[in-house]
Amino acid sequence: MDRLAIVIVTFKRQELLGCLFDSIAGLTVAPWRIVVVDNENSTKTAQMVADFSTRLTEQWGQTSSEPDSDGGTERVVYDPQETNTGGSGGFSEGVRRAFELGAEWFWVMDDDVAVLPEALERLEPWSAHYDVVQGQRYDYDSTPFFWQHHFMTSLCIYNPLSRAGFNGADHLDVNVMCFEGALFRRCVVEKIGLPDYRFFIYYDDAIYGYLASKVCQPVLVPDYVLRRTREVRHQEVGASGVRQISSTSDMTRYYIMRNRGYMARYFMLHGDYNPVGYGFGTFLSFAKEFLRLVLVDRGHFGPSWARLWAGYRDSKKALHDPAWKPMPPLA
Repeated sequence: MDRLAIVIVTFKRQELLGCLFDSIAGLTVAPWRIVVVDNENSTKTAQMVADFSTRLTEQWGQTSSEPDSDGGTERVVYDPQETNTGGSGGFSEGVRRAFELGAEWFWVMDDDVAVLPEALERLEPWSAHYDVVQGQRYDYDSTPFFWQHHFMTSLCIYNPLSRAGFNGADHLDVNVMCFEGALFRRCVVEKIGLPDYRFFIYYDDAIYGYLASKVCQPVLVPDYVLRRTREVRHQEVGASGVRQISSTSDMTRYYIMRNRGYMARYFMLHGDYNPVGYGFGTFLSFAKEFLRLVLVDRGHFGPSWARLWAGYRDSKKALHDPAWKPMPPLA
């Protein structure tokens, strides 16, 4: 995987970021670049990145520079943002920066994960056959993390019936990504553009995987490449304990509902939008958030439902905004 760039988005979590840096230094294969997008624009994070750059230079040396880029030969690139652009804005900026540097592969992740030492060795064989590869993750307690790997465009929700495991297959065809460890090739970015910064948080990776599925076949592979490092309060669902409902914030609740409007616009472009199914999916999304409040968050219903309703109201604005346009391709 020539010219592989790790793209990291961080915000006010220096301790977790330091854990991720330590894990990257433990990789058995050196990445070409590490782009760190700092949504806090913190002097502490800037110093951490500078120290990390020195550490990797001593360990692996300088990296190569593409002739048509001005990125120099520093393996670690610091990209602070003037304002907090959310995970969506951070990944959009990070992929843009890595693209301009000449990256051929993009391996994206938040600051609350750690990479496994042999991760790139495990992903490399898949890159010979697929342009989008999603590896497996361990949860913070070292148990396998279940990811709903299929999106139902008719309802505009993750498929609640997705099953864990591969049932004898060596991989699964999927139509979403997760920006905790998604790996994708430059040609995909050229065709579908950068991740949509307007999502701020939530569903940006789902829609990016959906768009990627229109130009190639993304796959989920059984190889474990990441470990989550942040404990999230959750409630197990079902006797197996594989599925769970995790705690979230009222801010996230707002974007869960608001961003449905953005997703629907993309589905309209590709002929996958069903207005009746979309309405039913909205009802199911409300129901899931009710269960989350009752089973996990046990918070104040008034403020939480106010944010949900605000998100629903703004999703309708996005759904009917005449000025809305999709992210443009880069090719």
